[in-house]
Parts: sequence; C-alpha cells; structure tokens
Amino acid sequence: MKVLILGSGAREHAVTWKYSKSKRITGLYIAPGNSGTGELGVNLPDVDPENSKQVIEACRKFDISHVFVGPEAPLAAGIVDDLKKAGIPGIGPHKSAARLEGSKVFSKNFMKSHNIPTAKAVEFSDPAKFEKHIREISGPVVIKKDGLAAGKGVFVSSDTEELVAFGKNILKDDKLLVEDCLEGYEISIFALTDGKNYKLLPVCADFKRAGEGDTGLNTGGMGAICPVPFVNSSILKEIEEKAIIPTFKGMEKDKLSYSGVLYFGFMMTEDGPMLLEYNVRFGDPEAQVLIPLIDSDFGNIADAMLNKNLDEYNPRVSNSSALGVVVAAEGYPGSYDRNIQVSPIPSYPEKDALIFHSSTTEDENGKLHTGGGRCFTCVGIGSNSLKANARAYEAVKGVNFTGSWYRRDIGKKFFTTDQ
Repeated sequence: MKVLILGSGAREHAVTWKYSKSKRITGLYIAPGNSGTGELGVNLPDVDPENSKQVIEACRKFDISHVFVGPEAPLAAGIVDDLKKAGIPGIGPHKSAARLEGSKVFSKNFMKSHNIPTAKAVEFSDPAKFEKHIREISGPVVIKKDGLAAGKGVFVSSDTEELVAFGKNILKDDKLLVEDCLEGYEISIFALTDGKNYKLLPVCADFKRAGEGDTGLNTGGMGAICPVPFVNSSILKEIEEKAIIPTFKGMEKDKLSYSGVLYFGFMMTEDGPMLLEYNVRFGDPEAQVLIPLIDSDFGNIADAMLNKNLDEYNPRVSNSSALGVVVAAEGYPGSYDRNIQVSPIPSYPEKDALIFHSSTTEDENGKLHTGGGRCFTCVGIGSNSLKANARAYEAVKGVNFTGSWYRRDIGKKFFTTDQ
C-alpha cells in the first residue's frame, strides 16, 4: 500500500505518523508536508494539494494506492472528484458533500430539513438588512461566515458595534448567518464512514479561544482533550439518536454519502445536544489527540472505508487519555512572523508524549523553522486526563522559539476530582 497524504499541518503529521505504523505501508508520501512528516515519509513540497493535476501526476509517478485528504480547502475544491475521474481512490468527500463544511448556510439548511437539533439562524447577504437586524436584537449572538475561514469565521458578542463591523466585513464578499448563542460546553465527535456505515471514535473537545478561561479571539484551536471525562454512554446514545443517525440517513437521501471522516461539533445545553457544525475531515487539533488513541492498523481502517465494509470492522481504541497543547507564534491569531528558528526539540517516549509539527521547514543547515501561526501540538498520553495534561505541558517545555506562547489551562474545565 502506497499512500499520499495531502496537507502540511499538525493534523497531517499525526495522520502520517499513524500510517507509518501500519504493516501495510510500502510507500508514504506527503504533499507538501512539513519537517515532521519528512522524518516519516517522503515530502513532495512542489505538489499543491489544491492542484488536481499536480496531485494526480504524483499519484501516477509513485503508484499511489489511495490519497488521504487532510485539510478542507482541497475537499471544497473537488479534489476527490478529480481523483475518482482519474481512477484513484480518495478518502474524503466529493465536492457536493464537502458543502456540509464549506457552506454554513448549506449545512444549516441540511440540519433543518432532517430535523437535527441546532440553533436558530437567519441568513444575510445584504449589509443594510443585516445591520438593521443586529440593532433590533439584544444579548449575545453568533455570526458565522458562510464559506471556509480556517476557524476564524465565527464571532460571538453582545456588543452591537463589534457585531456590525465583523458582519459587514464578511458581507464584502460572502454571505453570513446570525445564529442564537447557545450556552453549555462543546464537544467534538468524529465518525469514520464508508458511505453506507459508520463507526464513532472517542469524544474530543477542543479549545478554540486564544485566551485562558475560553476568552479572546477565535482560533483554529489552541488545544484538545480525548476522551472527555464525563461524556458517558447515555449522553452518547442521545447524541446518536438525535443527530448522528439522522445525519447519515439525510446524507444518503441527499446523495451526500462518501468514504472518509465526518465531524460533528455539539454544544451540550440544558435542553440537550445541539449541533453547531459539520466538518468533512479530521479536526486540528483534535486529530492530534484522537489518532494516537487508535490502536488498529490505519491501513486496515482505510481499506474498510474505501471497500465499504466498515460494518465488519471495529477499530480498536486505547483506554488511555490524550491531551494536546498548541504552541503558537507571537501575534496569532492576528498577524505573525514566519520562518522563526526553533531550538532543537528533545525526543520523548511515544507512550508518554508526541510532538506534531505544523508547516515547519528545515534550512540548508538542518535548522528547524516555523511556517505558520499554530506551530506545534504537544500531546501527552496517560492513564487519565490529569496525567496526560502533565506530560503534555512537560513536552511544551521542549519547544522553544522567539515569541512562542500557549494556553496554560487546556483540559482544566473538564478535570474531575475522582481522577
């Protein structure tokens, strides 16, 4: 099995790491990859994940068995459709199904049409009507950009002027939703699907805000925990019955089924689980804490998804806990510098800690440099979330570059006294 993984983030490093453990792998390629993936496989830095021609040429050159698509942008652009036309299997949705993530308006309408519990929302494309609506309501609301925004297209506030300014900026070139602000705690659920069947993976939670105590600007995610300690089987059963089963039935009815990963973002409210959004791929940073807890051979999982026999395959999952802390560049999620030299990173026993790179590069002298805003995810693994937390923050100490910062409270709100 020769696999091509598209992307350069910490999520793709985690996927590459997992594939590298597979007994099925005879070739592992990553486009464009990063310094971390380059230690596990062959990076293809000149292949653009959104350029179907380049991707297909690489598949033919290296005799690729299947392509695993990491980020959302190539999926929304239709990379899986183009791979299929070329006779190359791809793990990820076709362009039509990718709208579940690529368009907040499309996904909200899908939820409504299939009676999936979600927040009430109003769509706007006209700035004047939008502003009138905002000035007539009170209390916090959520504004969501319709199209892809790398985790930065959502704004929650009760400040009228801030809401108007954020929304008008979006409406220069996109639509938006104004959504009721739900109260509760958020969780992330990932399902593997073969287009007919699905299997749920352990529940995760990510930490989207830049500031400690879940304050400040939205980011792509500053950390994650898996599993979430108090999400029990009865809560999961309710979620599955109210949202997950109706989603997959709705996808089949609307011809949106595919082989790959589907993410459900829930707000757990006093009135029960409310679906916030879909993603049509692994999340980042959730993938970094979820994937290390999958014990099964990832090559076998990929086969089951592509051959539509996931119903006969039960992925094995560890009883351990994982917690990830993102180390970011100074200024993120605003403007930030790239190409900052990173001090040598120590190695850790994989059973205790893993460090996943995002968009890192090496210069001609072998010196490591940053390449993005979220630069590394330090993952601790332990018998419970408190031990995982301690190991993650110990690993964070080994990642040093000028201006680096991270949240110091990842997982804290989920810790229980009985651990």
